[in-house]
Amino acid sequence: MFFDTFWALVLGFTISGAIRAFTSREKALATLGNHKPKTIAAASFLGAISSSCSYAASAIAKSLIDKGADFTTAIVFMFASTNLVFELGLVMWTLLGWQFALAEFIGGFIMIALLAAIIPRLNIARRPRLLQMADDSTVQMKSTWHDAAGFTIGDLTMVRFELIVGFLIAGLADTLIPISWWHHLFLSGHGTLSTIENVVLGPFIAFISFVCSVGNVPLGAALWNSGISFGGTISFIFADLVALPLVMIYRKFYGRQLTVKLVAIFWFTMSISGFLTEKFFSVLEIVPTKRTLVPHASRIGDNFTSWLNLFALILATIIAWLYLTRSKSDEGPYAKDPICGMQVEKSTAAASFVHEGTTYYFCAPSCMESFKNSVSA
Repeated sequence: MFFDTFWALVLGFTISGAIRAFTSREKALATLGNHKPKTIAAASFLGAISSSCSYAASAIAKSLIDKGADFTTAIVFMFASTNLVFELGLVMWTLLGWQFALAEFIGGFIMIALLAAIIPRLNIARRPRLLQMADDSTVQMKSTWHDAAGFTIGDLTMVRFELIVGFLIAGLADTLIPISWWHHLFLSGHGTLSTIENVVLGPFIAFISFVCSVGNVPLGAALWNSGISFGGTISFIFADLVALPLVMIYRKFYGRQLTVKLVAIFWFTMSISGFLTEKFFSVLEIVPTKRTLVPHASRIGDNFTSWLNLFALILATIIAWLYLTRSKSDEGPYAKDPICGMQVEKSTAAASFVHEGTTYYFCAPSCMESFKNSVSA
């Protein structure tokens, strides 16, 4: 699995880092004060070009809300930044096929439309708007390819745990768990009833597996090849935002009562999106057929994949060099989260903390709390 996806991971995170470094969000974020269709579309686009780990995405959404963004629009941004991203589509295409990559975007837009229709009914008051935003030219003039490399390395560092756990769990699930066990867990051969059960159960597997972001795609591949339906696999991959650690973060951000409502809405939209995507693909007769995963050791002779991985290795070396030779001046617009290693923009950091005269910036309040505990120990 890792052999098959190495090039996709490197290329995807490299492109994502470049987009984040050279595409300014500041003025666009100032327009996210409502949940009109045009604003929802803008939030979806901004989320897609600001791809990030699920943990970082949740922190950014909370930051947007605190700055005056509409609650619904901020949640849409969060979903888009984890489910409508380039690297996710590449990995899905590589491990599962082009139908899954296409389903990511079709199902993602269905999910966003459902969220935009349902969340406003919660009647959540939005925060006062931020009165002053940074100037676009200022941000872009300070961005270099070294900064882009910082985002790439930072994002990979941020999701390293999820990626490792995702590949390990997927490998264990594919080799140690008997196929008959999955067949008993997931209904099959019962038509629509099987699809409904699978799309509801998919997010539950994500909830208990602790795997989020790109890391849940390998496990999704193992589930797909072990018996779960096409729609169930899609709903599982979409469910990175209901992993148990994230639910605990939502509880800190929004309180228990609102978190319960949000998780229920997320679960519903993920399941419905998976179900509708499968039905849509069935009408077009492009639902993929099951296949057996081939151990990567037997695929080393795959010349095309090998050449892609060689290119990715060279690109990764260049990115690493750019990262190591980047300016580490405290005067720059970016900072490194000392806990998770993610690169964050100082002007939009989710949290900051001054310790012994030095200001530290964090991608999420949870990272700041961990830092406080470490320095006070």
